[in-house]
Amino acid sequence: MGTAGLFGAVSASTMVAGMAALEHEGIAFEAWVPALYPFMDIPALVLAIVLGNLLISKTNGSTAKFSIRLITKNSLIGVSVLTLIGGVLLGIFSQAEGIFYEFYNPLFKGFLSILMLTLGIEAYKHMKELKDVAHWYIIYAVLAPIVHGFIGFGLAYIAYLLVGLSPGGVIMIAIIAASNSDISGPPTIRSGLPTANPSAYLGASTGIGTPVAILICIPLFIALGHVVFGF
Repeated sequence: MGTAGLFGAVSASTMVAGMAALEHEGIAFEAWVPALYPFMDIPALVLAIVLGNLLISKTNGSTAKFSIRLITKNSLIGVSVLTLIGGVLLGIFSQAEGIFYEFYNPLFKGFLSILMLTLGIEAYKHMKELKDVAHWYIIYAVLAPIVHGFIGFGLAYIAYLLVGLSPGGVIMIAIIAASNSDISGPPTIRSGLPTANPSAYLGASTGIGTPVAILICIPLFIALGHVVFGF
């Protein structure tokens, strides 16, 4: 459930890398597309925690009704989820332009680089243990970003046909769908599913899934966009 939650959630680092790649290619996309991040991230993490704890509750003989109510509440008040929700509210009720140009734009990429360096060190430690806990996780971690990205591209293409989503928006949604959570997800899963093995979900997601999403999926879906939309 921890691994499923992280691969169902999305990655800020992959999203930023995708935005930079599209800007480099001169492909425009809707400004609201990256704002889908919390709405894709929170449900995946909460659902994984609820399902994982329901299994634990069933094993321990607890009632599912009680577990769903309590676990969902605890998941929603976790620090990472509350931060995402708070960010959405901050964007709605504050002067977002000022925050972007004075704080986010000059500092975010630097902080993200430091965070990714830290995550990379932690992922490397867990990758060495991954082969000892579940070999098939490695196969899943390689294939899941690509499969999820194609699903995202297909659904976004339907939006392109029905409501006029831009080609860049289609590509961006595919990239976000291909990503897996490497910032907000791990601490949320660690607190919500403390019995889960970090070597499995961190080794698979941050160690393998994120590099696959950035190094393979971003150029793959940009190339697919060129083929499908002819630009």
